[in-house]
Amino acid sequence: MAKFLVMPKLGLTMTEGNIANWRKAEGDSVAMGEIIFDVETDKITKEFESPGEGVIRKILVEEGTVEVLKPIAIIGKADEDISALLAEADKAGASPTAEKPAAEAPKLTAAPIQPAAGGRVKASARTKKIAAELNIDISQVPGTGPDGAITEKDVTAFAEKAQTAQPKMSPTAGVIAAGLGIDPGQINKDGRIMKADVLAFKQNADFLKFTDPQDSTKPMSAMRKIIASRMSASQETSATVNYNQRVDTTAMKQLREELKSTAKITYTDILVKILSRALLEFPLLNSSIVGTDIVTRNYVNIGVAVALPDGLIVPVVKFANKKDLGAISSEIKSLAEKARTNELETDEITGGTFTITNIGMFGMESFTPIINQPEVAILGINTIMDTPMVVDGQVVIKPMMNLSLTADHRVVDGSVAAQFVARLKELIEKPGLLLL
Repeated sequence: MAKFLVMPKLGLTMTEGNIANWRKAEGDSVAMGEIIFDVETDKITKEFESPGEGVIRKILVEEGTVEVLKPIAIIGKADEDISALLAEADKAGASPTAEKPAAEAPKLTAAPIQPAAGGRVKASARTKKIAAELNIDISQVPGTGPDGAITEKDVTAFAEKAQTAQPKMSPTAGVIAAGLGIDPGQINKDGRIMKADVLAFKQNADFLKFTDPQDSTKPMSAMRKIIASRMSASQETSATVNYNQRVDTTAMKQLREELKSTAKITYTDILVKILSRALLEFPLLNSSIVGTDIVTRNYVNIGVAVALPDGLIVPVVKFANKKDLGAISSEIKSLAEKARTNELETDEITGGTFTITNIGMFGMESFTPIINQPEVAILGINTIMDTPMVVDGQVVIKPMMNLSLTADHRVVDGSVAAQFVARLKELIEKPGLLLL
């Protein structure tokens, strides 16, 4: 029996999805579990699997945004009557609407100069002689005399206009332009054209001729559009202040080495664990703004930014404050793998209370991360660098790392942010304090 395929609801908060790519066309057979199309939400792209077998009888929505649970296609048997479903879809406004081709704009063409009967231009012998002396094609001169005849005045006026249209240039520039076959009118310059201008124009023309420059354009993906929209909105919403602090990672590196034989712990794992402690001590950094209210929490959900080929996604480690380092490490690895294979569920990328973003592996020493709304702070992690430091009057080499905190001054005052960063520094340099 024929039935509708509807826009799937991929999470509790999803209200609409975008059809990004149909894998099947009308008339194609599909088996249960076979991929039919890709659907993009504001956070992820998912493959839609066929709930049954049959034939794609009608695609109701080729592409675009559709509310969840709205019909987008009809699947059924090849010879089945689907008129009732088509009528229902049309009534619901789901059937595709044929786009009317845009009416072609009328082509505007200049009226040609009308020669006299026999193909000859109507002008006196004297007028033609003047035109020849001025090197003017008389057939291009509009005539104002009787029956469109070209007068001497028409020729001289045409010559003056043509001379005025020519750009001013130095004699040397004129000689060089003529020798290179360059029309001075193509050189875009306010003021007099000089020799250097002609040579620069020639050089640029040669570049265009021999390098064959090409611009490639492609539309933003749904993910890229959302990133652009949300980052712009975040900058407009939050009164951001940035804080940078250099910390000694000697103890953190030692802890990681000691755990290496037991588990593959990363610096990000350790920092998430440290943040889960510090954020409970500074609840304003773990808050959000709703209207004119500040919402604080007794739990910590930390988003960990994961870079993808086409953008960035932030899966969330829920209740990180209740999990040990091993559990946090396993969950981060699992979420990152799901992000790279496009298997994240909507609930796994929502509900964050604080975000951490690490680009230290790319050698960055400092940067300014943008707050992931509706959170009020984000921590950027930079590269670890061996740095000369003075300790007890002696110069020693220490593995130092910069922390880059961005906080929303609407909630987090500078003194609170500074104390928070100082606490992070303390826990990073003395991770044993986590046991207390």
